[in-house]
Amino acid sequence: MARYTGSVCKLCRRENEKLFLKGERCFSAKCSFEKRAYAPGDHGRSGGSRGGERVSDYSRQLRAKQKVRRKYGVLERQFRRVFGIAVRQSGLTGLNLLQLLETRLDNVVYRLGYAENRAQARQMVTHGHFEVNGIPSDIPSMILKPGDQISVRKSSASKALFSDLADIADKRVCPLWLDRNTKALSGRVLRLPERSEIDGNINEQLIVEFYSR
Repeated sequence: MARYTGSVCKLCRRENEKLFLKGERCFSAKCSFEKRAYAPGDHGRSGGSRGGERVSDYSRQLRAKQKVRRKYGVLERQFRRVFGIAVRQSGLTGLNLLQLLETRLDNVVYRLGYAENRAQARQMVTHGHFEVNGIPSDIPSMILKPGDQISVRKSSASKALFSDLADIADKRVCPLWLDRNTKALSGRVLRLPERSEIDGNINEQLIVEFYSR
């Protein structure tokens, strides 16, 4: 399974924005973005574009797409495939895309508070610790629908990884489009998230424009 193996802190610095890819560490003084808030590479300190050079429409579209792709931990080929699904659905393509990304199994595990970040959620799903509607699933990219129930497998609940998970999850806010039962280490998708419930720093229209060139 292909995945990004480089420094995730460089991704935040490249997008000039915290993507919160390391969970709690991103809120601490140890966060690399706080120490080096400039783009990685030889020209990072100089600010990237030279002397107030005008940023092209293509550059803005590319950066918008890369930011979302990196935030959700999706590689380019898979992201393009998700966009293709969004185009074929009725409604606004940009909103469809964000809803598809939000309802991925790994993201739902993260949103429920059962993982510190999306990378950990992806790993936990891949290792078979969760089941969907009573059926074990190890596919992080699985798209959930309203009514779908996810839970930690009974064989995994006794592992050290999950011993304090309920207390940790209780400290995090659960989105209104999800229902969480920390005692049972389970959750349910109530509905699709509304646009106001998804990261406001995302400009999905620029992504639509990028793939519509």
